[in-house]
Amino acid sequence: MTPPGQLALVPFLSVETMMRLVHHIGLEAMLSDLAAEIEADFARWESFDKVARVASHSDVGVIELMPTSDGETYGFKYVNGHPKNMKEGRQTVTAFGLLADVSNGYPVLLSEMTLLTALRTAATSAMAARWLAPLGARTMAMIGNGAQAEFQALAMKGVAGIGAVRLWDIDRAATDKVVRNLAGTGLDVTACDSAEEAMLGAQIVTTCTADKQNATILTDNMLGAGVHLNAVGGDCPGKTELHRDILNRSSIFVEYAPQTRVEGEIQQLDPDHPVTEFWQVVTGAAEGRISPDQVTLFDSVGFAVEDFSALRYVRRKAQESALYESLDLLADPDDPRDLYGMVMRSTT
Repeated sequence: MTPPGQLALVPFLSVETMMRLVHHIGLEAMLSDLAAEIEADFARWESFDKVARVASHSDVGVIELMPTSDGETYGFKYVNGHPKNMKEGRQTVTAFGLLADVSNGYPVLLSEMTLLTALRTAATSAMAARWLAPLGARTMAMIGNGAQAEFQALAMKGVAGIGAVRLWDIDRAATDKVVRNLAGTGLDVTACDSAEEAMLGAQIVTTCTADKQNATILTDNMLGAGVHLNAVGGDCPGKTELHRDILNRSSIFVEYAPQTRVEGEIQQLDPDHPVTEFWQVVTGAAEGRISPDQVTLFDSVGFAVEDFSALRYVRRKAQESALYESLDLLADPDDPRDLYGMVMRSTT
């Protein structure tokens, strides 16, 4: 029999513990594992509850909840996006997440997700590139060298097989940071003076910028045939990175179309513009890349199933390694009907 109160102890992964778990597993191994976990859940996409995230927008950012369930486990993520934070010495994106047992509603994991969101976003990008990038792609251009850049590069290396990354950011200090951080990783890293220069010879182009505006980071004349675009930065209404002409000549793949049409690059297009949900490619219900000259675009805004996959993965790895803490998060009296008595007895 479970001792009184033990049912209410919830495994918890703090930022420190998450970092220990990353080092225990190995960063590149963890990115590859996460890509496989996410892909497996995309293959059973139809078993999940799906709803566009609930967003509270302000003039300076957004706060969102991202829920889903597969009928056995429920999960959600709290996440914000505040581009102005960087100037204040704060993270642009922070997050935490929770898993719960559907059969009784008890949480089974509470975790930081600022780090984990960076990991799962990079893993999702690389998973999509493995399906959509041209055969033999070896070079990626990374446009925007903020907090996501190193994770994106290493995920593309481990999952999609790139060997070189070309970097550009409007802030040269950000690019220099990535060059330092990727030293010794086995990647051939080049710092560039413009987006155009960064894209020379790149078969995969990742855009990941933070400004909350309809920006034009890439224009159609910058893009050659056969490239795979991985657009990460456009992830809320009024925030895009690509010129509309690029979208009109791309085969567009999304996570969950009702959400992406509001938040992604395709918010610039007509509501009925054809797109393919990526799970259909994974299951064989739709084709991905069909020709060497095709321009493919993964319009990635992030979806709750990816967070669910990541949380379930770290829960399993935390249990295997005993790298977690236990939180006294839920009231659990000896008699479930006597919550009052539990409070009164606590004085003794």
